Amino acid sequence: MPTSSRAHAPAHRACGLDFGTSNSTLGVVGDGVPALLTLDHGSTTVPSAVFFGLDHAHAFLIGRDAVAAYVDGQSGRFMRSLKSILGTPLVDEKTQLLRRRVTFKEIVRAYVEALKHRAEQQAGCALDRVVHGRPVHFVDGDAEGDARAEATLADIARQAGFSEISFQYEPVAAAFDYERSVAAETLAVVADVGGGTSDFSVVRLGPERRGRDERKSDILASGGTRLGGTDYDRALALAAVMPALGFRTLMTRGDVEVPSGPYFDLATWATVNRLYDKKVLPELKLVRRDAREPKLLARLIHLIEMRRGHSVLIEVERGKIELSDADETAIPLDWLEAGLAPKATRALFETATAPLADRLRKTLGETIAAAGLAPAAIDAVFFTGGGSLVPSVRRAVRAVLPDAAVVDGDRFGAVGLGLTIEARRRYG
Repeated sequence: MPTSSRAHAPAHRACGLDFGTSNSTLGVVGDGVPALLTLDHGSTTVPSAVFFGLDHAHAFLIGRDAVAAYVDGQSGRFMRSLKSILGTPLVDEKTQLLRRRVTFKEIVRAYVEALKHRAEQQAGCALDRVVHGRPVHFVDGDAEGDARAEATLADIARQAGFSEISFQYEPVAAAFDYERSVAAETLAVVADVGGGTSDFSVVRLGPERRGRDERKSDILASGGTRLGGTDYDRALALAAVMPALGFRTLMTRGDVEVPSGPYFDLATWATVNRLYDKKVLPELKLVRRDAREPKLLARLIHLIEMRRGHSVLIEVERGKIELSDADETAIPLDWLEAGLAPKATRALFETATAPLADRLRKTLGETIAAAGLAPAAIDAVFFTGGGSLVPSVRRAVRAVLPDAAVVDGDRFGAVGLGLTIEARRRYG
């Protein structure tokens, strides 16, 4: 389990920071009670999004303001799911940002710095010590890459103004939040299905345990995989939306499909901006000329010319959420073409995401086995993270733990609250 460094700083100068793929939170302890700060239009969650605009009013925005500026059609550069670049070579690559080139690491630092500034304004004091959340694995099967990702995140936090930084696994943090409501000794699995990763921890919890300074022996095992809500977005986008833009259609010669690369970039939050490279449009126009269904390619070209790639994913994400309760939904793209609204069904969605569910079951089973336990020994499964709303995700977890009691936590706040509890424990 990740550990802390120093342990005797004033509590009001320490915080817990959950920098998430889709949303972020920051919490402090006041009067002995952990609480998340309301940092974005009265909400405790801040979308992990940035917008760099051409005019002064939109020069640099984060969270809901960034999303609104993009949706409203302001001229500039929009980015979301910033966390997904950690552990990849992309973090040190430079990208064109209006009139200059900057690294993606600098963009993440600007977001974290802005989040910290807002928190300090609300808390009324400097926040210089932080317990930072992290997934169990930033990358799968690459210990060195995983260590580099944590080191990068620590360096970003230092550059943003934190002087003392420590880490805690996100599902372990969520367990500490859950423990506040546990009335008796409980052997629990925390299932944290976030935007970019799915993480599991097997933890012993209880009223007599939560006051202890050392909890390492209570964390029996943690495991995870780089799979989350954005992967479900991509699967739904490829299955339901991209065919309306020419995906999997054929060229005029032979049975060769049109190039799939642009569609995968468009379906992935972290790579949408690749479509705006100056080489992409000329290449796609050549493809359109030799495509059997040039009208569909024309839609894709028009979308890129409008720089509305993220708008597609915003609508796909909404559709994914709607399919949690509905059997069918439409994904409106009438801003691209009047009346264009591809249909998405839950059956289509679950077929497209079946391999993801298999990975979840496998990862959870391995985590429980690493704890030296049988699934029947688990008393409760605690769900957190936005991805835990997806019915097939819940079924995958329940397939491994059919007898465990189901507990739903604060899907977007449990990790941040647990990190704040840990900040109090580590820093005073």
